[in-house]
Amino acid sequence: MVTKSTLKELDKEIASINNALVANLQTHVPLIAEVGRHILLSGGKRIRPLLFLLSARMCGCQGNHLADFSTIFEYLHAATLLHDDVVDAASVRRGRSTANTIWGNQAVILVGDFLLSKALSLAVTTNRLKVLQILAHATTHMAEGEIMQLLHTGNLELSEAEYFEVIDRKTAILMSAACQIGAVLGGVPPAQEEALAEMGLNLGMTFQVVDDILDFIGDEKELGKQVCADLREGRITLPLIHALARAEDADRQRLKDIAKNLTPEMTQELRQLLDRYGSLDYARSIARRYTLQAQENLAAFPASPEKNYFWAITEELLDRTH
Repeated sequence: MVTKSTLKELDKEIASINNALVANLQTHVPLIAEVGRHILLSGGKRIRPLLFLLSARMCGCQGNHLADFSTIFEYLHAATLLHDDVVDAASVRRGRSTANTIWGNQAVILVGDFLLSKALSLAVTTNRLKVLQILAHATTHMAEGEIMQLLHTGNLELSEAEYFEVIDRKTAILMSAACQIGAVLGGVPPAQEEALAEMGLNLGMTFQVVDDILDFIGDEKELGKQVCADLREGRITLPLIHALARAEDADRQRLKDIAKNLTPEMTQELRQLLDRYGSLDYARSIARRYTLQAQENLAAFPASPEKNYFWAITEELLDRTH
């Protein structure tokens, strides 16, 4: 039986990823390394590089080079975080001051561009055109997702379908790419490659839905940011979309008023309204559905230690508290 404690066995892999992140950040421009280390070493779960590493190994690809290739996905993720913080004028991430509040928007945007370029440079060293094609597809979709999210800022008429399209592009696609590229390097049949791509997509959807639940109910110390920080920035997510669609007229108007003028004193009332209409439980059920789909995707592979780790990760992402 696989438990969350199984993931402790991956500490060595995470250490190798962290070492590779620093080693591949070498540059003759000190500011780049300084900002890069700030965003890359300030925490983070390393879920994207881990997904790649485990996918590649489960598909029969071994070697020390995998840790270096895994940094592709963390560099891409970090680049989006740097750009997000500028767009959102964010001041805190993972309990620390954001890079833009320390070095300014211009420097941070340019360092984000460097990390994107570095990720693509590392991808070229795989000598696999398909790897570049998958990354090109993923990064294009990520940019589209970010723009769609920006266009929907404060949109209280946002539908569930529109919400899922945004998180599919903004979050899930990179996890899908990490898993698929691991499969490509392992040279498995198309059916298994597709299964891993789908698993990564389902895990990404789980990850973002849970993130959006925690924005309403998480512990601020664990989250490293204020509760309802996303809502304050105008991000309308699944629990609120569900409540707005089902609330009685007076409650719907109150939800809209809170969303437009949220203060810390209103967060408890907001949670009560979400609970009244079962919206947090509904979002949890959606996250569980994606988790079950990810676990079904694993059926395409025989038993292995990597498969056990993947199973543990599916449960960990669903049950996490930060």
